[in-house]
Amino acid sequence: MGQGSSSVSEEPGRRRTIRDVAKAAGVSIATASNALNGMGRTNAETRERVRRIADEIGFRPNALARSLLTRRSHSIGIITNDTYGRLTLPMSAGVSEALVDHGVSAFLCATNNDPRLAQLHLEALLDKQVDGIIFTATRLDLTPPVDLTRLPIPVVYAFAIGPETAPTFIPDDAQGARLAVRHLQERGYRRILHITGQEDYLAARLRAEAYRDLAGEQAEVMFGAWSEEWGHEAVRRLISSGRPRPEAIFCGSDEIARGVIDSLRDHGLKVPEDVAVVGFDNWQVVAAQTRPPLTTVDMELKELGRRAGLAMLDLTRGLPVAPGITRLPCSLVTRRSCGLA
Repeated sequence: MGQGSSSVSEEPGRRRTIRDVAKAAGVSIATASNALNGMGRTNAETRERVRRIADEIGFRPNALARSLLTRRSHSIGIITNDTYGRLTLPMSAGVSEALVDHGVSAFLCATNNDPRLAQLHLEALLDKQVDGIIFTATRLDLTPPVDLTRLPIPVVYAFAIGPETAPTFIPDDAQGARLAVRHLQERGYRRILHITGQEDYLAARLRAEAYRDLAGEQAEVMFGAWSEEWGHEAVRRLISSGRPRPEAIFCGSDEIARGVIDSLRDHGLKVPEDVAVVGFDNWQVVAAQTRPPLTTVDMELKELGRRAGLAMLDLTRGLPVAPGITRLPCSLVTRRSCGLA
């Protein structure tokens, strides 16, 4: 680095400039700027040296100047109706993982399904000149509370189904349900009951259809709320009906499964000795703390967010991204509720 580097280091506390970087690297200001912004025809060796020196002397590029140069703000917005973050937080972690190494940040905006709040968030994001927007929801078939179809920037949908012209990333609910049912069947269970959430949810219908395809003539689905209370109530109804007890219960969510297990215990039945139970979500705070710990389907939400983030990166760079729905595979997390140690 020579004399340029030492003269910079002798001035502690001063904000470093592109001029300092150029002097320390022994290049012109234009070359230093091109190297840091990935523009021009700077060779790889010079680009690496300039970036290393910039890091060593503590140079931070001016975000406004960079955005004017590249015509990008290097930020995106995430709009969600998931107020409590159960689904959005792991997806946002995946989005950030895809963006962070490219100098792109994300603004997370929760709408609580309020159209007015959603519009305010959207206008704020557009005022910040974000490069794109990712929309996520708590159900696949939720219509966004604000119109995202006419924006001048790209929109990607994650855990929400967008228009045919937009990239959409969702978990493969049917494949996840098949994982659960096949796991039970492979362990010798035949009479398998499905207790799940509301039938007007697309995810509930997809999982139920996949379950029916594998369970055959003995298939029975009990639709209800996505709650522990419904799990309790469903088991109470089952016991009081006098029908043959199922050997296993496949639940549409971990919350339902927790209610099912508690209710089975209340009726003197042990899990998994009397009835095996599988959940859906792999919500750690529920699944790992259930007694016994719950075998469940993981929707791989972080990977889903990462894929949405990568798609957004390509779109903001003008690269082609296939529109339409991409279904990402789920995985099965085995714990003791099916008899595994």
